Amino acid sequence: MDNFQSPPQLPKKRSWLLSIVLFLAGLGVAVIGLVAVMIMVTYPRLPSMDELRNYQPKLPLQVYSADGVLLGQFGQERRIYVDIPETPKLLIDAILSAEDERFYEHGGIDILGIMRATIGNIATGHLQSGASTITMQVARNFFLTKEKTFTRKFNEILLSYKIEHSLTKDQILSLYINQIYLGQRAYGFAEAARTYFGKP
Repeated sequence: MDNFQSPPQLPKKRSWLLSIVLFLAGLGVAVIGLVAVMIMVTYPRLPSMDELRNYQPKLPLQVYSADGVLLGQFGQERRIYVDIPETPKLLIDAILSAEDERFYEHGGIDILGIMRATIGNIATGHLQSGASTITMQVARNFFLTKEKTFTRKFNEILLSYKIEHSLTKDQILSLYINQIYLGQRAYGFAEAARTYFGKP
């Protein structure tokens, strides 16, 4: 009679851990595949960047007196358009410090910022920071709504990537500085300075 030996069996604990690892690996591959398909379907349908490249801000009708004093403005949006070279460096530094410290380093999505915000939100137990970069805010202000859904956030990320590959950093920052709404019908930081502090 031949001596037949069955193959050695893994301990139950190791077998259980291996099953979990294989399941998680399979789940990860499935998620990556799903995201890749979503990108392939969504990206070609994103809006053209022509609106941003050829940015024509809505400017109010302004009425001045004979000696150059502004008498009034007419229009839904009050705005003073300023180019980046005309924008005080102190203001630019303050914006970057408050909104997007790594603006000139990331490609539209700040992974480190997202991780930092996630840890901070978990630590405090409150949703205090969403880690939206300046590019993501430009994408949202020009093309998207402010609804908090996965689809909107997904499109915002893809749009940010497209914006970063279509415009320079200074162009993106200029769009943000001139387009953001700051209350009292004031759009852009120059108009906000005049509205709130009387200083254009």
